[in-house]
Amino acid sequence: MEIINRKARHDYFIEDQYEAGIELTGTEIKSIREGNANIKECYGIIRNHEVFLLNMFISPYKEGNIFNHNEKRTRKLLLHKKEIRKIEEKITLQGLTLVPLRLYFKNNILKVELGVCRGKKNYDKRETIKERDIKRNLEKTLKNRY
Repeated sequence: MEIINRKARHDYFIEDQYEAGIELTGTEIKSIREGNANIKECYGIIRNHEVFLLNMFISPYKEGNIFNHNEKRTRKLLLHKKEIRKIEEKITLQGLTLVPLRLYFKNNILKVELGVCRGKKNYDKRETIKERDIKRNLEKTLKNRY
């Protein structure tokens, strides 16, 4: 099961990618396993040399009763100190943004793929759409030949 943030690849140039663990409660992980999570409007920040995800939506677990979680709470990410320093340096000096690209399970542990990204302008977005259309048309013509 994998949740991909397609909007991030459309809105940003991805400079670097990092894999991070995420600190969750029991009902959150059960809800994610059912596919009830959304990372489209989510972004990362660094506070006191720790990385956090804001605005990540995980819907309440339907059988969680009083133990259910807050849907948009701030969640801590688990990274090495060296990685946090690199990310913090890029964000502060170069003015980049920390965006989650996808959520996935690796050996039954939930991981977040983070991208250190630079924002695209409107003309850049149009250019990527144009390239995607050209690639799609090329694949379609090659498929029709054979």
